Amino acid sequence: MGGVPTKHHTRSKTGRRRSHHALKSQNISVCPECKHPMISHRTCPNCGYRPNKKA
Repeated sequence: MGGVPTKHHTRSKTGRRRSHHALKSQNISVCPECKHPMISHRTCPNCGYRPNKKA
């Protein structure tokens, strides 16, 4: 058998566990090539510029 919890979790216990589940905002920077907004450490969606990479 198994798989059935024998004790219940209080709402505060559940809330404390879920306190870190919120989505975090992304760091948006400006592409140095085309000045289009892009996510940090990612390829530019407009021009394809990749930071720290030789084309």
